[in-house]
Amino acid sequence: QVQLVESGGGLVQPGGSLRHSCAASGSIFSINRMGWYRQAPGKQRELVAGITSNGNTNYADSVKGRFTISRDNAKNTVYLQMNSLKPEDTAVYYCNANGIVDRYGRIYGGDYWGQGIQVTVSS
Repeated sequence: QVQLVESGGGLVQPGGSLRHSCAASGSIFSINRMGWYRQAPGKQRELVAGITSNGNTNYADSVKGRFTISRDNAKNTVYLQMNSLKPEDTAVYYCNANGIVDRYGRIYGGDYWGQGIQVTVSS
């Protein structure tokens, strides 16, 4: 069984910074892609940033230059460093993983999601 456990989040003033982490647990051998999505009230969930196992990244235009995604493959953990936060970054942030292979060679299809963490940017 694969689980994603997130930490981080919180309340921060505009211009501030936050760092999230998301650790995947289970008998995992590799994860192809990990990423962060967010969902603001009344809006659809959207991609914030993604990173592949070899380090290729992509970002939403709205966060380029402010957010940085990284991962530690040995720990099956992905991070999101958020700087220069704006009120419009307020949302619930979700960790995502797909392309999971466990130590027995079993492939876990589909997307796995973390529980979501609240980020509020407000003065």
